[in-house]
Amino acid sequence: MDITGLIMFLAIGAIAGWLAGMFMKGGGFGLLGNIVVGILGAIVGGFVFGLLGISAGGVIGSIVTATIGAALLLFIIAVMKKR
Repeated sequence: MDITGLIMFLAIGAIAGWLAGMFMKGGGFGLLGNIVVGILGAIVGGFVFGLLGISAGGVIGSIVTATIGAALLLFIIAVMKKR
């Protein structure tokens, strides 16, 4: 991965984490928190979309996949905290 790919990876993670934070909690988690949530969300979203047979390509598809995965991750964490 070159520097441009790394920057895009981190930017997509930050955007997805911020969007998921807005949907699930009403606010972001700071730059580093958004990146971490977005990257983990991309992993979760890619896994879930793979199980469903859905393939989202391009930058927008990556942001959508990561955002949905991050929102799902935040939902699961919120449910686990309530227990």
